[in-house]
Amino acid sequence: MCYEMAAVGVIFILLPMAWACAPQKADYVMVSCFPNAIIANVPECPYGWEIGQLSLGGVCYTGINTPGFYRFTIPDLTPKNHSYCGTLSEYVGGKDPRYIFYNSIVSNDSSLTVRNQPVNYTFSCTYKAAYLVNNAVFSQRVATVYVNNGSLGSFKSQLSMNVFTNSKFLYAKDAPYVIDTSEIGSEVFIGIEAKGLSNRFKVVITNCWATPTPYSTDKKRWTLIQNSCSLDNTVSIFENAKDSRSMFKFNSFRFQRLEKVSTVWLHCEVQVCDGEKLFCQPTPCTSRSTEFEPDPNGGILTMEFQVRAQHSSSYIHPAGPFLCMLSIFLLNEFLGYLSS
Repeated sequence: MCYEMAAVGVIFILLPMAWACAPQKADYVMVSCFPNAIIANVPECPYGWEIGQLSLGGVCYTGINTPGFYRFTIPDLTPKNHSYCGTLSEYVGGKDPRYIFYNSIVSNDSSLTVRNQPVNYTFSCTYKAAYLVNNAVFSQRVATVYVNNGSLGSFKSQLSMNVFTNSKFLYAKDAPYVIDTSEIGSEVFIGIEAKGLSNRFKVVITNCWATPTPYSTDKKRWTLIQNSCSLDNTVSIFENAKDSRSMFKFNSFRFQRLEKVSTVWLHCEVQVCDGEKLFCQPTPCTSRSTEFEPDPNGGILTMEFQVRAQHSSSYIHPAGPFLCMLSIFLLNEFLGYLSS
């Protein structure tokens, strides 16, 4: 929401106009509601405001300048930190209990002379899931991306990660996703799709890696995709950053020397890129850095896999589990399990 600038008359005539950045009409905010974080983006230099003049909740000057946007992140949704940088939460009970988180990006207009139109970008994220004392247990493979009002209009999109039956990516498998021990090494087809986005927005897979726990920060990991390039020799990226769906496949595997683990998680860091403002296609892999640097403020989608023995309802305990994790930035970024 933006407020009209008060008339300052002759003050603007007497003071020189020197913009530190090129002001632009920025009447919308794009918000990504990931399971582990809320990421809000406004076009850079909105009405002439610099990044250091905008704050989250009027409290935290934690925004960073990304290509084409200023980005503000709420990295912790657990109850112990529900008031991060002025974040407010509301519980809505009933048959479908929800938690709603609110915050805003506001300009610092407390200086003696204000030359820019004050801005107040208010946003919220709604989660349909249980909310426990120590953990936020939201759906880990689904995020919501929306644009609030402004020149782009308003839209809401569901960003989800699914396992598909084959390389045609027509039919998604039902959760939970089960890998039989006899099928270790078989191909797994992953699709990440944003439904309801206009054609200008592209889904970009940034990093994908596997760990033997639900935590994306686990030091035990196996990298599948790094900086949008395949790092595992079984990975094939079919589409990435071309439209509202990105797809890849890899061969299933298990970790060694983890005897009592039979559940696996897949996480993906994802971003939603505005194709009319930015060039969304990743640079060629041959010219890119091979260092693994997941964005700590990015959004992570997570899905769970189960390793089972054939004709058995109980889990087996092989040398290790099959695990995968997909990670987006969320911007946009296209996600992890939150704990206290």
